[in-house]
Order: sequence, then C-alpha cells, then structure tokens
Amino acid sequence: MGSVKDLVVLKKPEGGRTGIGRFIFSDRYSVFDWGEMPDHIKNKGTALCIIGACLFEKLEEMGIKTHYLGVVEDAKSKRLSELKEPGHGMEIKLLRVIKPEIKENVYDYSVYQNERSNFLVPLEVIYRNSLPEGSSVFKRLKEASLKLEDIGLDEMPWPGQKLENPILDVSTKLEATDRYVTWEEAKNIAGLADDEVKEIKRITLLVNELITREARRVGLVNEDGKIELGFDEDRNLMLVDVLGTPDECRFTFEDMPVSKEVARIFYRNTDWGKEVEEAKKKDRVGWKKLVRATPPSLPNRLEELISLLYQACCNEITRKRWFAAPPLKEILLEIKEVL
Repeated sequence: MGSVKDLVVLKKPEGGRTGIGRFIFSDRYSVFDWGEMPDHIKNKGTALCIIGACLFEKLEEMGIKTHYLGVVEDAKSKRLSELKEPGHGMEIKLLRVIKPEIKENVYDYSVYQNERSNFLVPLEVIYRNSLPEGSSVFKRLKEASLKLEDIGLDEMPWPGQKLENPILDVSTKLEATDRYVTWEEAKNIAGLADDEVKEIKRITLLVNELITREARRVGLVNEDGKIELGFDEDRNLMLVDVLGTPDECRFTFEDMPVSKEVARIFYRNTDWGKEVEEAKKKDRVGWKKLVRATPPSLPNRLEELISLLYQACCNEITRKRWFAAPPLKEILLEIKEVL
C-alpha cells in the first residue's frame, strides 16, 4: 500500500462495485514523502488504527459516509466496543485508484472526466485552524504561489496566528510529491461538479469540528489536518483512508508538537533533510534520484518517546487505557528536553 500501512485485498473493486480490504497499520513511518524510514515506532500502528476507528464511528453517528467497516479481531470486523484487545487491522470498503498518466513530465488527469463512481478522488483536502511556524502557507506566500485572497485573508499572517475561520487548502494525492492546487484546478483534475466541491468543503469543516472538539477535551490543539475522499457506487462522497490521528493532524500541547512533526524537527536539521529540500526545488517529480544521502536513525530515547506519544494520544482521545503509557504531558516535557 505505502510507506506506513499495508493493504490486504479481500474483494477487488471492479467497475461500479466497491470491494473490501483491510488496512494493516504498521510501526513504519515516513517524513518528507521519502517512504519508509530506518526506524520503527513501537505500537504506533495499533494506536493509529484505534484512534482512526474511534473517529470514523463518531462521524457515522453524525451521518457522514465513510469506508470504515470495523477493527479486525479473531478474523472478524468489530466495533471498538466489541474488542477484547487493541488491533492494528481495519476493514474498509475498497474503491478503485485511477492513476493519472505522466506525459512530457506533466500529470494528465483527463481519465477522470469520464469516470462516474467507485473511485478515489485524487486530492487531499487540508484544513488549517492556525498557522504555526513551519506551515507551508508562509513559504507559498513568499514564493507568490499562493495569494492572500486565495485563503480569505486581508493581510500577511504571522507564525502562530490563530485563525477566526479555518482555511481549506487542497493538494494532489497521486503524484510523486503532493502539489498544492487552487480549488478550480482541483475541480478540473477530479472532474467535480460545483456542488460536489461545496460538499467536499462542508464535510471537511464537519470533520475539523469533530477532531478539534475531541482534541480540546484532552488538552490538545488541532492546528491543521487532512482528509481524503472517494465516490461510492452511487457517486456519493465518502471519507476514506484514515483521519484525526497524529499522522494526519498537526496537534500541539502547550505549543509542543504531538505528531510525527517531532521526527520532522529532528530530520530538518540533518544533512539528509537539507538535501531532500534542495532536491525538491530542482525536480518536483524525480527529486528522490537526486538525494545521495540516506536518512539517519533517530536517537534511541527520542524513538521511545515518540512511541509513548502515540500510545498516550490513543488512550486520551478514545477515553480508554489501551496502552500502559504515562500521561501525554509527561512525555512531551521530556521530548522538549531531548530536542
């Protein structure tokens, strides 16, 4: 499937019919679109699976369609309330993934103009409740690839700014490196109607409200996050992949990151991280071939602390002690010292 989770296909999606699959959440992780990193984060996969399942079940109670069918235990798909132990397998409805062709080093999305149902929308939708230092928005404004009016602002934002209204951003999903696009471009790429773009924005805002509320309850700030969507057999939009986890969201606790941003902070200051950044500037598609360095391993204690961070997050967001992890606040104080 990818760098951080695997996919087992039980029933292949064909034509207008969805299939059935299982995500196997691994302890692998990825930063900067690199793919699998040299270390594994113990219990990360199980923690992400349980957090994702918890939020999918809440969204379904709100009447929002998702591809979630349950968490796998004893070869069966179960609701969280039925589980005896936390698991790392999630059963889902499967959609077709239709990849755009590359023609003369440019992605060609014309195939989507004739597709009607049962496919992944080739976009990621990002909501932003604030603009923490390091947000891509600042870089894009500086480069003039993004304008203030595109994000509904009248004046230049500052790092750490809390937004009165969330900004909704959109990027490509199936390219070698995610690329931010305008909503008009997004509409054309995926063959969307105007009302479907509105519905995508409505769903994103509802997801944001739920995650923000659940995070705030345990003392976390939901700075930003992403969702992915697809069309079912009847061209109804539904949420896919996983959402609301520390990998999909930028959570903070008293200004400390509670996500894989902890690993990003470490890697940004390595020679490998700097080489990746330079390579992406030179070639958006084939940048990986330009990187000669390999990512170093995380320091042992930082790796242990990131593992505990995921476990504590799972315990506190789901309101159940699935793991024997200390309180989140204790873990973050030590991470702050290590970094």
